[in-house]
Amino acid sequence: MFQIEKQAEAIVFQRAGQRLRVVFAAAGIARITYTEHRDFADHPSRIVVTASERIAFDLREYTEKWVIESSGLVVHVSKKAGALSFFTPGGRLLFREPERGGKWLTSKKVIKNVFDNSSALQMQSIDGARSSATNYETIVDREAFEAKLEFVFSEGEALFGLGSHEEGYSNLRGRSRELYQQNMKAVVPHLVSTRGYGVLMDCCSLMTFHDDALGSYWWADVVEELDYYVIAGEDFDEVMRGYRKLTGVTPLPPKWAFGYVQSKERYVTAEEMLQVVEEHRRREVPLDCIVLDWKSWPNDAGWGQKSFDPIRFPDAAGFTRKLHELGARLMVSIWPIMTGGCKNQRELIGKGLMLGNQATYDAFRAEARTCYWEQARRGLFSNGVDAWWCDCTEPFEADWSGAVKPEPHLRLAINTQESKLYLDAGEINAYSLLHSQGIYEGQRRTESAKRVLNLTRSSYAGQHRYGTFTWNGDVCATWETLRRCIPEGVNFCATGEAYWTVDAGGFFVDNKPELWFWRGEYPGGCRGLTAMDALEPDPKDSGSTDKGFWELYTRWLQYAAFLPMMRSHGTDVAREIWRFGDAGSIFYDAIAACIRLRYRLIPYLYSMAAAITFDGTAMVRALALEFPKDAQTHNIMDEYMFGRSLMVCPVVCPMYFGPGSQPLAEEPKTRPVYLPEGASWFDFWNGAIYEGGQTIVVGSPIDRIPLFARAGSILPMTEVMQYTDEVRDAPYEIHVYTGADAQFDLYEDAGDGYGYERGEHAFIRMRWHQRQAELVIKKREGSFAGMMEGRNYRIVFFGPEGRYERALRYTGEEVRVQLGEREN
Repeated sequence: MFQIEKQAEAIVFQRAGQRLRVVFAAAGIARITYTEHRDFADHPSRIVVTASERIAFDLREYTEKWVIESSGLVVHVSKKAGALSFFTPGGRLLFREPERGGKWLTSKKVIKNVFDNSSALQMQSIDGARSSATNYETIVDREAFEAKLEFVFSEGEALFGLGSHEEGYSNLRGRSRELYQQNMKAVVPHLVSTRGYGVLMDCCSLMTFHDDALGSYWWADVVEELDYYVIAGEDFDEVMRGYRKLTGVTPLPPKWAFGYVQSKERYVTAEEMLQVVEEHRRREVPLDCIVLDWKSWPNDAGWGQKSFDPIRFPDAAGFTRKLHELGARLMVSIWPIMTGGCKNQRELIGKGLMLGNQATYDAFRAEARTCYWEQARRGLFSNGVDAWWCDCTEPFEADWSGAVKPEPHLRLAINTQESKLYLDAGEINAYSLLHSQGIYEGQRRTESAKRVLNLTRSSYAGQHRYGTFTWNGDVCATWETLRRCIPEGVNFCATGEAYWTVDAGGFFVDNKPELWFWRGEYPGGCRGLTAMDALEPDPKDSGSTDKGFWELYTRWLQYAAFLPMMRSHGTDVAREIWRFGDAGSIFYDAIAACIRLRYRLIPYLYSMAAAITFDGTAMVRALALEFPKDAQTHNIMDEYMFGRSLMVCPVVCPMYFGPGSQPLAEEPKTRPVYLPEGASWFDFWNGAIYEGGQTIVVGSPIDRIPLFARAGSILPMTEVMQYTDEVRDAPYEIHVYTGADAQFDLYEDAGDGYGYERGEHAFIRMRWHQRQAELVIKKREGSFAGMMEGRNYRIVFFGPEGRYERALRYTGEEVRVQLGEREN
């Protein structure tokens, strides 16, 4: 039987060497710690950065259990086995552990390798340079535990989270997940339920999650103790706020990050990149950022040097200045791996700041992070670079070769064993978190006028606090891959890591039978396949086109338009709009239309980002978490909410062409859409209204992604611009979808810099009152340098009677607009 050992801010229970601690980190957040035959470790957390509050609670004892109750969460502790059950204050069960206890620790020895640093095998892989140490001694470092936490879930409950992976799962009930970092895995150990709770595992080792024939449990490879948090909330947003309370505030990205990002593998010269931006401007296709992928460094200088090649970028500062004059920013890829004896590698080796392979810097050491940042500052940031692409942040993988994809259990073993050669087994998931911390803190020390933006391939719980966006790795150009992206992005954002994106079109387009991961379905690709000139196709490739890929790319880009970052990238084929036909052709025009729509939505996007920063909400939202009472939403794979107002329904099947430009004459240009129960829905394109709780078939020609606005929502839009801050006083078009009360907080600030942290920003709070049929635009709250004192608004009401418009001038004072009221 468990007995109370200690009662203070934390309650400690013990039985025969087993110790169980319950403490409230906040009113709705309980921290659970379990250990055996030792004191609680209480080591600093990589994940949780916020100190627990002093929370009032009641402790009551009953015959078979204790009940610990705060104002936001109730925990039952069985006396017999220490099994925990979690309830809302109203008595509704969230989840429980099995009666036998559900918490297991198994003692194990943790080994580490001691390297003599005398030799390492250098190699070049498809995924960049690698280095593998050959001489080391293995020793026992310490005693730790394997851990297992068992769950009893409720019937009809749906689960989301754990990051993005390649399987394409939506609801994780009945599924398993292997939680280790790899090219197409971005791990976040946070599980979120439709019953209104999240479970955050404070652990950085290899883990697995199971809700299958093996049971319902979470297993961890190496822990000092079992340590996890239960976050309760009345809705999804409240769980998100709890997660951010523990893991830190998400800083606001620069406004331009929500524009279009043009990339490919790879641009080679400054001249080429300037031509691409200039051509976008000539064609009036918006663009805010262009990306310089790998090998920006001097030719033959070794991999990963953080400086510009003086031949291809003879005036790096002048190059970035010209981009800025065109209204574009520059993102540059940097790597944690340096080989070939480049200057950066030699410096880090000389200071003893490399891991055992002498090629990967030791991001777990503060002095190494500082040195790495200084290299990036000297070579790149000082020349005007605006953003970082921290590629290969796993940074160890060993299965990226061969014609046959290894089985999942073999891939787990191959990749985690490679990581454990150089990293502590208890830390192998955290490299990207520490790497991102170094970039963020380094740039914050250096510059306050530019917000940190770091696109990175791996993620971990808490990484959002370092200005990161994560993408889903080097995936293949297939319709099946596109279908899988959608639920994986929903799962990633369900964790509370806010910003996720994709390589629109898939990274690998060609098919190479000798490599299991290079399995695109479109070897024809686009015209200009290998052209060095950004504007004219190489004559030998002028016939190299595949309209099947053009269609796939167009649909993928339409999907990306409704993600936190809209970004095109990949290898094998060029990705500029003019590669997909000429203006007036269906694919070109569809691509241009979706990029322009993205820019019309900038006020909505930027306000959603502010809500993430100031209110801890989410941008990409699972339908099941938004409508938990509607069981029909729990297993939907290809629809999601984009903010509270819009439901996005990407097209994930070809309708026009198959591979090799084979026409698909019989395919209907429609797709089914399920409209969640509990709301009415407006078709964004024609204003038609539908009741929720039904499936409809909607038109989806190539220039249209099915898109619905929820009744009782406000959607601010603007006019198309060539970059996000081109016309600072551009008018706003405020769409009001009637049928229920609505609110929206329109956010404005300088668009970059950290003045917003000092209060240099403004909110314009809009409220639609359905009963009074009145929109109230409240008095502006706050101000900032350069703020527009006035702006033209066009209010567009959508309702059963159709569309009604009203124009006004907003000058910062409260305005009331009655539906049907005549304009003055």
